[in-house]
Amino acid sequence: MNQDKVFKQPIDKKFEFDEAVASVFDDMLSRSVPFYDEVRKLVISLILVEQADGKKVLDLGSSTAKFLLDLYSKMRVPMKLKGLDNSQAMLDRAVQKCQAFGAKIELELADMLVYDYDDEDIIVANYTLQFIRPIQRLELVKKLYDGLNDDGMFIFSEKVVFEDKKLDKELIDIYYGYKKEQGYSEYEIAQKREALENVLIPFTIKENIQMCKDAGFTKIETIFQWANFVTFVAKK
Repeated sequence: MNQDKVFKQPIDKKFEFDEAVASVFDDMLSRSVPFYDEVRKLVISLILVEQADGKKVLDLGSSTAKFLLDLYSKMRVPMKLKGLDNSQAMLDRAVQKCQAFGAKIELELADMLVYDYDDEDIIVANYTLQFIRPIQRLELVKKLYDGLNDDGMFIFSEKVVFEDKKLDKELIDIYYGYKKEQGYSEYEIAQKREALENVLIPFTIKENIQMCKDAGFTKIETIFQWANFVTFVAKK
């Protein structure tokens, strides 16, 4: 796994999922998102409980296909796995990895905002919605709701903010301490924070839950939280 050194040098542009990020993305996730591996395993375990022959699992922002490959390796019955991403650099790496493992996973270069969701059983979005402009986010979640089968499930993880601004800042500081423990320098942390400004726009937990309710979901629960990183499950 290539090590993330993207922000060791001065960055003169906003964050984007280009080749530089794609080449180190797996390392970036494991070192930047607390308990990312555990959350991935938790979500996969939940899907495996629901697994059935031919069941469809769609991963939004599938990046290098790590999540789908892990799910594929643990399936006991054949499910239809598909990943969507709007970054060609990410998809190129995902295709290489799937071919190397002989994994039957469909990958598509697509804009999730206009994709035709239809007859989906499980939709997953790992830290993806936060990169969608807030004005478009509810519209997307409504499309996901409409595209899910009656017993469908939407599982998503998000970075969140807190209404208590003092607590919010304290937890951000704790998170930056976590990143330092993972080997990131203060300069790298500051560089990434600046690059992500106005690109990653988090909601509160309440706002995420309300967004799901407004889209039509009736059962919304949180199944994991570490500080300002939360995993949600929404059912029709």
